[in-house]
Amino acid sequence: MADTPDPDDLLTLEEQIAAYQREFQDLDPQVEQVVNALSRLTRRMNVAYSRQSSTLGISNVEFEVLKALVLSGSPYQLGPGDLAKRLGLTPAAMTHRIDRLVNEGLVTRERDENNRVRVIVELTTGGREKWLEAMRRASVFEEDLLQDLSSEERGALGEMLTRVLRRVEEAQPDADGRLNDLG
Repeated sequence: MADTPDPDDLLTLEEQIAAYQREFQDLDPQVEQVVNALSRLTRRMNVAYSRQSSTLGISNVEFEVLKALVLSGSPYQLGPGDLAKRLGLTPAAMTHRIDRLVNEGLVTRERDENNRVRVIVELTTGGREKWLEAMRRASVFEEDLLQDLSSEERGALGEMLTRVLRRVEEAQPDADGRLNDLG
């Protein structure tokens, strides 16, 4: 079964903004260009990252688990509850991801020797290597994505997007990029 196309993708960005303006005259076309371009870019980047992850034999969410462990710092350990919270997953969904990563040898899951009730998930050497390979591939993709921008333009774009992100984070401090409050 083919994926249903996103309605936004049936029109060019310019056509979409013109249609919005036709129906909603108070629209600021510059704002819509930025917001819709970011939205389309995010969707396409997520598809590219999913393809890269799948060639490595992991899903995006599994990559996110590996990343969370790396970001936690050495010794790259977190509890399943901490991982679930960081990724916006239910404990059951997190358990499923951890099971798969344990079976692939990318993480270990052991009882904490100091607290037998607590479980610790730890990144293995193979898991770190898988994460590094995913990062290498993403880096090549991202460099290609921004190849038409000068170093100064990249810096300016990064600063501008960071300011917009901070505004969203201040307005929605509990959202964490997830829709927890809508489900």
